[in-house]
Amino acid sequence: MKYRTLGKTGLRVSVIGVGTWQFGGEWGKNFSQEEVDAILRRAGELGINLIDTAECYGDHLSEALIGNSIHGQREKWIIATKFGHKYEGFMQRAEPRSASEVMSQLEGSLKALRTEYIDVYQYHSVRNAEYDDAEVRAALAKAREAGKIRHIGASISPPDNTHQADGATAAGVAVIQVLYNRLDRRAEKDVLPSCQRQNLGVLARVPLASGLLSGKYRPGATFARNDYRSTQDAAKQAEQLRQVQEVAREVPAGVPMSQWALAWCLRSEAVTAVIPGCKDVGQVEANAAAGEIVERGV
Repeated sequence: MKYRTLGKTGLRVSVIGVGTWQFGGEWGKNFSQEEVDAILRRAGELGINLIDTAECYGDHLSEALIGNSIHGQREKWIIATKFGHKYEGFMQRAEPRSASEVMSQLEGSLKALRTEYIDVYQYHSVRNAEYDDAEVRAALAKAREAGKIRHIGASISPPDNTHQADGATAAGVAVIQVLYNRLDRRAEKDVLPSCQRQNLGVLARVPLASGLLSGKYRPGATFARNDYRSTQDAAKQAEQLRQVQEVAREVPAGVPMSQWALAWCLRSEAVTAVIPGCKDVGQVEANAAAGEIVERGV
């Protein structure tokens, strides 16, 4: 496994992380504690040390599964979680974002994760006015001084949100999480250069385009009703799958498309790590192998 420094945080993170939205039950599968244990145990064996989660992946469900799994091994992991959404049902969220609500969410995340601190605590796709809220910034700074947060981050949406990227240093934000993959390169225009200028860590989310870049799906593919992808615009999804067929021509012979897609993101000097999801141990192993492709320059 290869490691990079997460911007000005100084944290050394594996270039392949574990995204955990799926643990919340919105990707067509409910996970048992034993399944999560197996996934994270194997990830650790492969040198992965970065986990990204959120309070709204279930009602702190993903965090709780992770907390139980890594209890007693907390120092081996770098945990990034988020605030700003509250799970109310499948693909339904409330938006508690006042300073007091954010601090309540922080306490809930600490409890679920069974930890005394969070390495990177991230704004979760908030509006610009909420990002600029002085009371929230002060509350986050106080929590950081108390040792409950090591670093502040922002998961920005959409991926061309230059206001939040450009304002990161002023906001005390050291890490930007942004949608970036071979099918969606909007972050290259402004966000990634801004992050480089400010020495911000960058986590590339959805690096496999919600699995479409895995190479498993063809135009016309459908998803189960309890799978997030079934809620997406069908025409856009069909166009993306058509694009995947074209992108496949770029993949070297003998290289799995999913690994190539992760390595493609990591070729950017601005990107610190990718955080693909995984549903089983086999997918963790396949994701981890993408680090070797980066090394070989494929």
